[in-house]
Amino acid sequence: MDDKEIKIILENAKTIAMIGISSEKKKEDPKKIKRKPANIVMKYMQDFGYKVIPINPNAEGEIINGEQVVSGLDKVKEKIDIVDVFRPSAEAPGIAEQAAKIGTKVLWLQYGIHHESAEEIANKQNIKYISNRCIKQEYQKIFQKSNPCLLYTSPSPRDKRGSPMPSSACKKKTGGGAGGGGG
Repeated sequence: MDDKEIKIILENAKTIAMIGISSEKKKEDPKKIKRKPANIVMKYMQDFGYKVIPINPNAEGEIINGEQVVSGLDKVKEKIDIVDVFRPSAEAPGIAEQAAKIGTKVLWLQYGIHHESAEEIANKQNIKYISNRCIKQEYQKIFQKSNPCLLYTSPSPRDKRGSPMPSSACKKKTGGGAGGGGG
């Protein structure tokens, strides 16, 4: 998949189900949990306007980055545009089948994750398949070629290309929202 296709996917997506978010119940230092790759990516995508639903069967009901963790894709009540996977490659075919059942548009497997059977399942179900790529790094590469706050021209959390904007970052730099009026 090329950058143009990925750009279209990221511009049109609103909700991401992220499978493999780290639980904060593991008697682990919360500061270390926040540095786990899935948790970092979740927070980044939220900062750029995406709704990210954390999936972890061992942390159901827990709140991570302001969102309630659900145990599986079948428990998500809203429409999912992207299923983003931080799990071993061996689990990818089962996740692909679950993604097909909920009617997602994209199955995104993070760095180091690829499985031919998962790709076949996705292709048969007309689901776009991306593997061995980080959604955060792809977003940065495609959309962050200039300061996003300079592009922020309306109260909408989307830039002039229609891409999600980091409203929290712009508020810090401009004093709040469009025009820097402070709120």
